[in-house]
Amino acid sequence: LPVEPLSREAFAAFGDVIEPENAERTYPINAGTTTRFHNVAPAVEVHPEVGRGRTLLSIFRAQPRQLPMRIEIMERHPLGSQAFVPMVSEHGLMPFLVVVGPPDPESAECDTSKLRAFITDGRQGVNYAPGTWHHALLALDRVCDFLIVDRGGDLPNCDEVDVSAAGLVLEMPEAK
Repeated sequence: LPVEPLSREAFAAFGDVIEPENAERTYPINAGTTTRFHNVAPAVEVHPEVGRGRTLLSIFRAQPRQLPMRIEIMERHPLGSQAFVPMVSEHGLMPFLVVVGPPDPESAECDTSKLRAFITDGRQGVNYAPGTWHHALLALDRVCDFLIVDRGGDLPNCDEVDVSAAGLVLEMPEAK
């Protein structure tokens, strides 16, 4: 599975790239000491009235993955979007990999022929649209904390499928 740089255009079918350049508008706040990058990505909830849905903020701590690695499990969250924003550590920026497939509400399976892989620049986050297939967090090099915005509630909101039969292997491209 080839890895490509994460960009707003390339990722549009799967959700949003979270970065200052995607702000709906930008303006100063706090007596001019802070710049607000307003609405860089929407938190989307499908049927909020169902299952007492609510927005959650969490922190996930991802262990680094060794590449190449087989893509074995994909997951999706049909009732709401899910955002992952890397938290800068004392080690600086933390690029991570993103493996995604388009949502298909008509199917319980992930179409592995449509999977794409991206690498972030270390300051970008992603916001998966509801139902977008994605791999679990793929930190590189070292442990990385992520701020997560997603949906909580009474109903299950995570479907997982085994895609190991597709034989997909994720590896970084050779530096040019």
